[in-house]
Amino acid sequence: MKNVTDSFLSLSGWPAAGSFGFNIDILSTNLINLSVVLGVLIFFGKGVLSDLLDNRKQRILNTIRNSEELRGGAIEQLEKARARLRQVEKEADQFRVDGYSEIEREKWNLINSTYKTLEQLENYKNETIQFEQQRTINQVRQRVFQQALRRALGILNSCLNNELHLRTINANISMLESMKEITD
Repeated sequence: MKNVTDSFLSLSGWPAAGSFGFNIDILSTNLINLSVVLGVLIFFGKGVLSDLLDNRKQRILNTIRNSEELRGGAIEQLEKARARLRQVEKEADQFRVDGYSEIEREKWNLINSTYKTLEQLENYKNETIQFEQQRTINQVRQRVFQQALRRALGILNSCLNNELHLRTINANISMLESMKEITD
């Protein structure tokens, strides 16, 4: 440190102009050279440096402005997308509700249709049962009548002789003749 302060103090003791000499003290020489270079850089480079910094500042501001515009556009698009999402969700809910009500309506239609079909089948079954019962009853009546007729014929044949048979036929013929006369 002593050499640095000595070099500044020794500046006052420099020889007058016209003499030229070498300074062997490296620290004081470097410090002087560095201060001269910094002074020249500051003097001549101030304009260039300020232009570079201004350009850089403008680019940063433009980038920030563009980013803000993009951010605003993105926020606007996000709001539109959210609004569209809400609309689509409402439509989906409506479709869901409509679908459920349609399913419920179809379910009740199917239940009613099935009930009516079962009712018709029950009626057909009852009609078929009644028809079969009536047919069976008629068959039984016919058999009973045939058996009764056979018995009666058997009894008549065994009880009637020719003379009784002729008298019955004559009585029936006279009844038919009297009926014929009445109708004429």
